[in-house]
Amino acid sequence: MELIDIGCNLTHDSFDSDRDKVIEAAREAGVVQMIVTGASAEGSEAALQLAGKYPGALFATAGVHPHRASRYNSETDSLLRDLASHDEVVAIGETGLDYFRDFSPRKAQRSAFEQQIQIAIETGLPFFLHQRDAHDDFVAMLRESRDQLNEVVVHCFTGSKAEMFECLDLDCHIGITGWICDERRGTHMKEYMKDIPSNRLMIETDAPYLKPRNLRPKIKSHRNEPRLLPWILGTLAACRNEHPDALAETTTRNAREFFRLN
Repeated sequence: MELIDIGCNLTHDSFDSDRDKVIEAAREAGVVQMIVTGASAEGSEAALQLAGKYPGALFATAGVHPHRASRYNSETDSLLRDLASHDEVVAIGETGLDYFRDFSPRKAQRSAFEQQIQIAIETGLPFFLHQRDAHDDFVAMLRESRDQLNEVVVHCFTGSKAEMFECLDLDCHIGITGWICDERRGTHMKEYMKDIPSNRLMIETDAPYLKPRNLRPKIKSHRNEPRLLPWILGTLAACRNEHPDALAETTTRNAREFFRLN
């Protein structure tokens, strides 16, 4: 079984003491390729640097998360465009809208999102998106530019069935995390996982966040890791009434095609 983790924050400081071991453990668990998420100017640079250490196994995205949108300026924009020219950078993002916490003003979020939409259009790279509690504005902005964009994935999808279908109607891929393993807040998703077309489905850990709560045996650490991706796959396969091996083949093929990986 070969898996691809399409979103893991391996530059997070929780991995500073054992990052190489975490990557090796993931590969031993069958996670053969990982996309390291860039969520800030500094984080995107670090993601590229880390990907360069593991050619063919690690890749990077370049973007600014909506939480950091208030810091987006012309220098940030130039940096992202420069990073996008590197072969290891396979997508623009993580970008989008997040009204759940409003760490950046909503006007600033929409501005940063729009500027990164333009980078994705001009570079032709896949687009890696985040949305939480901002669905209507998010979809409206994406709809305006969708015909100019190439591949789009709504990563870490946690919304309703109706919201999912709106994203699918915009020809988006859907990224599923350990949220579906959470009995407190992910139960509603299990009912519609089978409705995601097989050619639009990918999986991710979003490590170090969202460690699967249904892990058996339990792990004491609160940190999520890419090596736990097979557990998410298994939970998703059960929701879809599919064999895990078949679902692994599907999601891996989708990820390679989406991110244009070798």
